[in-house]
Amino acid sequence: MRVIFMGTPDFAVGTLEAVIAAGHEVVLAVTQPDKPKGRGKSMQAPPVKECAAAHHIPVYQPVRIREAECIAYLKEFQPDIMIVAAFGQILPKEILEMPKYGCVNVHASLLPKYRGAAPIQWAVINGDAVSGVTTMRMDAGLDTGDMIEKAEVVLAEDETGGSLFDRLAEVGAKLCVHTIQAIEDGTAVYTKQNEAEATHVGMIKKQMGNIDWMQPAVTIERLIRGLNPWPSAYTKLNGKTLKIWRAAVEAGGDAKDAGKVVMVNKKELKIQTGDGILSLLEVQLEGKKRMDIEAFLRGYEVMEQTILTME
Repeated sequence: MRVIFMGTPDFAVGTLEAVIAAGHEVVLAVTQPDKPKGRGKSMQAPPVKECAAAHHIPVYQPVRIREAECIAYLKEFQPDIMIVAAFGQILPKEILEMPKYGCVNVHASLLPKYRGAAPIQWAVINGDAVSGVTTMRMDAGLDTGDMIEKAEVVLAEDETGGSLFDRLAEVGAKLCVHTIQAIEDGTAVYTKQNEAEATHVGMIKKQMGNIDWMQPAVTIERLIRGLNPWPSAYTKLNGKTLKIWRAAVEAGGDAKDAGKVVMVNKKELKIQTGDGILSLLEVQLEGKKRMDIEAFLRGYEVMEQTILTME
């Protein structure tokens, strides 16, 4: 099939590679504009642009895909189908109706659960046992189109937002190729979403990582994993930002001491929460590298009864 591929981050790269490997003709890759990154603010291309360029596929980077000139440009490619994976812009009706087989989205959740942004991180933060990928025929709503196929993934006990991202990207790539084949064969089944079961999630913002020690240890530990590697969960220790990358939950303690260091020795640093204790396993102090808790405690003295605070 003649494919216009729309995607931006790393998550979409595997799907683009899989579509190419399956023998489809990707006639255009549409992605977000280059953005400044790092201290030097040098312009950096999206991962999908780099992948497309490596395969000598033309790249288009519209600021607003719904502009008339953008729609007219896409029409010139006469696509049979458009594949969308984490593109980052809402498609107008004119584009949705353009391809013969419509626009198919590779969405990183089991719809109708987790419509919207950042479904991967929210699955970890909310403590879901199972996540997955859904391919769907896009309509004018936000992730409201008819579902085509699903693939489930069981979350590991130590699952992070980053590890689940990688796993779902791989699963989504395979599912997308299978879905395209079913559409081409005429065997695809389209299932309407149950609106009563729909849940919406918002974008992940940096301030979400600001740990509230009044929360239960279980909730905080999930937040730590869900926001790893970005934007990370953090607290204030003696006025300095301390990022927490890994932690373990323990029972006990008194909620009135929430945020207090209740145990510290050469190998352990334990913090009281609103329900239970959080044992820190891997941290990163402001201006320092990530390190396990033993290495951290060798170079930084923490006293019992010290209070960790919100920013």
